[in-house]
Amino acid sequence: MRCQALASEPGENLRSSLPVLLTKEFMTSPVYTTSIPVFKQMLGGLREVLSKAEAHAAARKIEPAALLQARLFPDMFPLLRQVQVATDFAKSVSARLAGVEVPKLEDSEQTFADLQARIATVLAFLEGLDAGKFDEAATREIVTQAGTPKEKRFTGHSYLLNYGLPHFFFHTTTAYAILRHSGVEVGKKDYIGTY
Repeated sequence: MRCQALASEPGENLRSSLPVLLTKEFMTSPVYTTSIPVFKQMLGGLREVLSKAEAHAAARKIEPAALLQARLFPDMFPLLRQVQVATDFAKSVSARLAGVEVPKLEDSEQTFADLQARIATVLAFLEGLDAGKFDEAATREIVTQAGTPKEKRFTGHSYLLNYGLPHFFFHTTTAYAILRHSGVEVGKKDYIGTY
């Protein structure tokens, strides 16, 4: 309705309304808006899924380690490692795109509480990234595994869309699938989180 009213009013009314329409969201780098809010949303969903898994284990008197070490198949990472890798991608992709140092995490988590603390740490890091750091992110050169035979070079845009987000989604989806396969009552709404 608001847009229709603006479009039907001539000249000056539309021009005076433009500052209202040009919010921070529209002026922020497209790389920022396609990365940071997505990572935050999905990590929020992962946090919720893990909370339900912990409650499920307590209610059914299941040893938490049984869920934390559950896998979809023997050659895949267990739940605990899936969460660690998902958070690693959220923080490292965001840091590289912003041109800041990637924070180090120890990968020493053993409990649901430890995983929740890890997610909270990564969310705090993401929240602290200035959107302005992403202004040149689309064209910034990103090098992974530098100096090794697996070295890859990307533009920031390609790094995010063809490497970072697919890997992040793979590990968040696998964590969800492990828990759903283990009988935890979670659904798509839990996985997607709040948007």
